[in-house]
Amino acid sequence: MLETVTRPLLEVRHVSQNYRKGSGEAGTAVLDDVSITLQAGEIVGLLGRSGCGKSSLLRIVSGLVRPSAGEVIYDGTPVIEPAEGIAMVFQSFALFPWLTVLGNVELGLQALGIAEDEAHKRALGAIDLIGLDGFENAYPKELSGGMRQRVGFARAFVVRPNILLMDEPFSALDVLTAETLRTDLLDLWVEGRMPIKSILMVTHNIEEAVLMCDRILILSSNPGRVAAEIKVTLQHPRHRLDPEFRRVVDDIYARMTRRPAGKQPAKDGHFFGLGIGMALPNVSTNILAGLLEAVAAAPYNGRADLPHIAANLQMEIDELFPIGETLQLLRFAEIEEGDIKLTDGGRRFVESEVDARKKMFADRLVAYVPLAALIRRVLDERPSHRAPGSRFREELEDYMSEGFADQTLNAVIAWGRYAELFAYDETEKVFSLENPA
Repeated sequence: MLETVTRPLLEVRHVSQNYRKGSGEAGTAVLDDVSITLQAGEIVGLLGRSGCGKSSLLRIVSGLVRPSAGEVIYDGTPVIEPAEGIAMVFQSFALFPWLTVLGNVELGLQALGIAEDEAHKRALGAIDLIGLDGFENAYPKELSGGMRQRVGFARAFVVRPNILLMDEPFSALDVLTAETLRTDLLDLWVEGRMPIKSILMVTHNIEEAVLMCDRILILSSNPGRVAAEIKVTLQHPRHRLDPEFRRVVDDIYARMTRRPAGKQPAKDGHFFGLGIGMALPNVSTNILAGLLEAVAAAPYNGRADLPHIAANLQMEIDELFPIGETLQLLRFAEIEEGDIKLTDGGRRFVESEVDARKKMFADRLVAYVPLAALIRRVLDERPSHRAPGSRFREELEDYMSEGFADQTLNAVIAWGRYAELFAYDETEKVFSLENPA
């Protein structure tokens, strides 16, 4: 007998997306040649760091954004605009404050032309399903964050979509509220009471992905590409302390910190671009020093398992990875296969007094952060020892988007101030040397 091949409910075929510069020219690539599928009956997670294009991909799938190249096929039809049968839940709740819970949920049905009586009945059913029975006439301002997000889910369920897209729907909630809502949704899914066929979700929380998903697609950054696919075969309900659960979490951390082929240890971390074009995260020096001290102390004594220290510090990958990779860039630490290890320089930093720490930090900025070295060199060479910030920001925009240029410049300003490498006047937007030689 011939085996029956089931057509995917959704196909993303060779999708690429680019930023556009103000001139209209193609700028930084956000996504590059991304292809994924979504079958009926599965939850698929898109996992990656900030800037890897997860949310951009979800908006392309939803039909809200057109890709620069490639196509999205839903149920055999190209997606060129928001498609009936695909609903989305956002991180920010996106409720209309002047409408009640019932009004917010009914709104989507009105847009579909559903009769008033039927819309009212379906909305009440969705509100009851998501656990908000009794709050139909409440306004968003009267609800907690978790309850507002439940309204968002009810609004998505009420149109009975085949696919539910979720863009970090729990990230704006406190830990306990997020866990409760996540568990309730999984119960509905496992019991078959959720009126949808498949879920495609964006997350930056590794444990959340392992708790919920049947498949996890790890996106690399700059540009976003599918770097790995992990199948999670654990039965629901899943338990965080289960050894197999921990093994999957550790495997994901190892994959996300694995050094790309051909890279030398502690070369440039995972920052994209070289030289002046290196985009940097705006991580405070207090946080950098804090992680160094945490890794140096017991029980880690200089080497820490990233999942373990993330749990202890209550950090997620979007918070932890930029800190660790900045330390790697500055040669204070090395990250590989899911561990962070202090270098000799990192140990000396932890053991040093404030002035010695600043001197070490300044030396590493000049040696390993090209933008910091350029700013210092320009200030040294100019008789006035002053230079406008716009001179460096404009140069950054030749290599990256305006947002990354702002982020990178702000990072170097903060690091340079701490290291007393240079000063920056926020009012005049000018760099200077406080004590020129």
